[in-house]
Amino acid sequence: MKAARWLPQSLFGRLMLVLGSGLLLAQLLSAAINLAERDRLLLAAGGMRQAQRIADVVKLLDPLGSAERERIVAVLNVPPLVVVLADAPAPSRAADDATPRAASFAAMLLASLGEPREIRVEPAAGFERPWPPGAGHRHMMGAGPGGLPRGMGPPGPILRAQVQLRDGRWARFESELPSSSSTLPWRLALTLAVLLVAVLVLSYVAVRWVTRPLHVLAGAAEALGRDIHRPPLAEEGPLEIRQAARAFNTMQGRLVRFIEDRTRIFAAMSHDLKTPITRMRLRADLLDDDELRHRFESDLKEMEAMVTHTLEFMRGMGGQEARQDVDVMALLESLQSDNEAMGRSVTVQGQAAAPYPARVSLLKRCLGNLIDNAVLYGERATVQVEDSSPSLTLRVLDEGPGIPPSELEKVFEPFYRLEQSRSRETGGTGLGLAIARNIAHMHGGDIVLRNRPVKGLEAVLTLPRPS
Repeated sequence: MKAARWLPQSLFGRLMLVLGSGLLLAQLLSAAINLAERDRLLLAAGGMRQAQRIADVVKLLDPLGSAERERIVAVLNVPPLVVVLADAPAPSRAADDATPRAASFAAMLLASLGEPREIRVEPAAGFERPWPPGAGHRHMMGAGPGGLPRGMGPPGPILRAQVQLRDGRWARFESELPSSSSTLPWRLALTLAVLLVAVLVLSYVAVRWVTRPLHVLAGAAEALGRDIHRPPLAEEGPLEIRQAARAFNTMQGRLVRFIEDRTRIFAAMSHDLKTPITRMRLRADLLDDDELRHRFESDLKEMEAMVTHTLEFMRGMGGQEARQDVDVMALLESLQSDNEAMGRSVTVQGQAAAPYPARVSLLKRCLGNLIDNAVLYGERATVQVEDSSPSLTLRVLDEGPGIPPSELEKVFEPFYRLEQSRSRETGGTGLGLAIARNIAHMHGGDIVLRNRPVKGLEAVLTLPRPS
């Protein structure tokens, strides 16, 4: 299953995306819960304060006469509490959608009165505010909604409470409750922002700390393909990282021992085979039949070449050799001169911009095998040099018949040849291209074969330059 295109490609990026998205969502939910809880507490506190004030006014008016009541009402009639005396309750104009707020305020008022009373509480919908918007906040204790200074908060809902006095008259109160704020207080926003940034920074450090050993392990695995004898990984860090490094070092040690054991076996076989081959060559010299002696010598030379080339292949072609800066153009000119001395046609085109760090003997053998293959099957070889900052590319072209597309990869297999004969005149042991590709892999590169559009074969050797 392919990942979505918008997802980061690296493990670090994906972990940061998950952590950042989860943290942001949690912060938004936390802010919403805090705002809702704050509004509920503000409304409860403001409503209880107004209910207690109405109850105090009712208790004050109950024992007074009509004249005293009018005088007291005139003094108390100050926003956010408007007091009016009436012989009968005003008709109801309540809005159905605000009934829960009115019922809550009625319960607060009854609790503040401390005794059963005939009361009516309803939203003051359908009539104008009896004081300028926000005027009531200037008389309230504490800050306005949303942490605003007094008098600067938005106007809140108005409730009409009507309470029957003991003598049967009604006192009508119109009061403004604190409003619910739709904006995020700047202190809360700053707190959430600081927390978000702090956790993101810590997440970045933690994720980088966790993923860095994976980069080290990936680099070590890539380097192992180029040099089996590379230094082992440092077994340090958290337990899981130490276990992974220890397993990697154990694998590398086993591979080294396996290759060395295999090399020693073939070295012993090569040494043991050379002795009987030498004896057979001496005995072949004693043959009187020239044609038979020539056949024996040819077969013995081919056997000796197979033993030598096989040994070189199994040894890894000098993998212990240290790298050094190689003048690629000088190396190609040397190969060109050697081939011309044998009557071969080899042409070099292009220019390398800088020396290439390589194992000299191995790179020479790799290029030599490619040129030999081109001359053997294509009469002449042309080497094109293309150099850039990412890589050095060497193309070896010939003018031979080419290779069937289905065989372009098979010819890199050891001992695989397109023709059945193993004569030196028709291509040797079938190890040349296998050795050349192994050398390219040891340098971190590769070799691919392509048929040319018109005629011939193209062998492309790509060697990455160190970053």
